[in-house]
Amino acid sequence: SKLFKPKDLTEDLMEKWLVTFENWEICDSFSMGVFAKSALPIPKIIEWSTRSREFEKRASFATIAAYCMADKKADNAVFEQFFPLIHQAANDDRIYVKKAVNWALRSIGKRNIDLNKRAIEEAHKIEALDYKSAKWIARDALRELQKEVINILDYPRAIYRP
Repeated sequence: SKLFKPKDLTEDLMEKWLVTFENWEICDSFSMGVFAKSALPIPKIIEWSTRSREFEKRASFATIAAYCMADKKADNAVFEQFFPLIHQAANDDRIYVKKAVNWALRSIGKRNIDLNKRAIEEAHKIEALDYKSAKWIARDALRELQKEVINILDYPRAIYRP
């Protein structure tokens, strides 16, 4: 971020900013430009995923989506730990939450071929849930993750492009 260096971020500052988010644009700007690029996103992703306020919860999943690109060397296990959070939030029918949950699932699935397979498996599990939002999240993710031509990023490159 040009306005704030992610390395200077603290958990207190994350919380102070988070509670001020009133729309998706501000939420996503902070999630992508600051939170995902900091050293602090994983505990906050987990914590925020169960928040009740719409844009606080959205921040969890927008940060997951951005973190898929921000940490190019992270192991698959880092991202696999987010599948239960995605599954749990799939019943939230608020538009800005369900879109971020879907975005997180698709972003994990585009990180590399192994995570693509896992994201597709998770999408099928989500599709089986008895919630309209879950079915939308799953079907939209499957439509993108199962395309014949999909832009897989191959992160971490040391493993996927040796």
